[in-house]
This record gives sequence, C-alpha cells and structure tokens, in this order.
Amino acid sequence: MTLDEIKVGETAKILKVNGQGALRKRLLDMGLTPKTLVTLQKLAPMGDPLEFTLRGYELTLRKADCAMVEVERL
Repeated sequence: MTLDEIKVGETAKILKVNGQGALRKRLLDMGLTPKTLVTLQKLAPMGDPLEFTLRGYELTLRKADCAMVEVERL
C-alpha cells in the first residue's frame, strides 16, 4: 500500500521510498525514511494535498508524491 491510501487519523510505518533522482532525494530529505511513523492529519477539500505528522512536525504533500512511498498500516 502507498501513503496516499491511508485514511485520516491512521498511522503507518514507511517501508520504502520509490522514485529516482531529485524527487526521491527530496522525499528522503523531508524525513520520509524507512521505519518512520506517519499519521494522516487532514485532507484538502478536493483531496489533494494531504497533511501528515511525522518526526514532530507537519508535512504537506501532493497525492502524486505520496504514491511514491510504500507503507504498512499500524
């Protein structure tokens, strides 16, 4: 499953960050690294972007970027 598939309030553990080049590096630099726990806090009214809490801060990502991150629901 990918990060864009979890529901509001759910927590998931990151398994793998897909993609390549600058996009993958940017996701990793934002803290989306394997074994990190992320919680979906809110969705924008049209469903994109999504707001997550991880590592003590809030991060907003587009759905297309979230689809690059494989997770496991907790």
